[in-house]
Amino acid sequence: MYKRSTEIAVGIFVIVGAVCIVYLAVSLGGVNVFGSPYYNLSAEFDSVSGLKKGASIEIAGVEMGKVLDVNLDDNRAIVTLGILQGIQLTEDTIASIRTQGVIGDKFVKLTPGGSDEVLKPGDLLIETESAISLEELISKYIFDSK
Repeated sequence: MYKRSTEIAVGIFVIVGAVCIVYLAVSLGGVNVFGSPYYNLSAEFDSVSGLKKGASIEIAGVEMGKVLDVNLDDNRAIVTLGILQGIQLTEDTIASIRTQGVIGDKFVKLTPGGSDEVLKPGDLLIETESAISLEELISKYIFDSK
């Protein structure tokens, strides 16, 4: 009888451990079992200088999405933005590439406008501000000061 209860306890322990491992793998891997929490928008930039897939998207300093993809089309960077469901953006929203701190990671800052027209999934953000390259600013300052 004692051997049987030990085997049952070990079996339960193994099952609970396996469930915990699956839960951690799904949650840490960013997999959403119940569909995507984002809807997609696109934005065109002249330069995204260091913006990477997975970078955060912020509105008023609060994370509201992730950069899903960065591609090149006709010498312009096309960024696919994943915005959390329920967040409505207007057609005059401005997308800017910013840096967290002086030499931190790049992120997309969204500044909502005052228009009444709401963007739909798949729409293109027209108003964008490209990344400011610190190296270009320093180079311009050094070589233009002569």
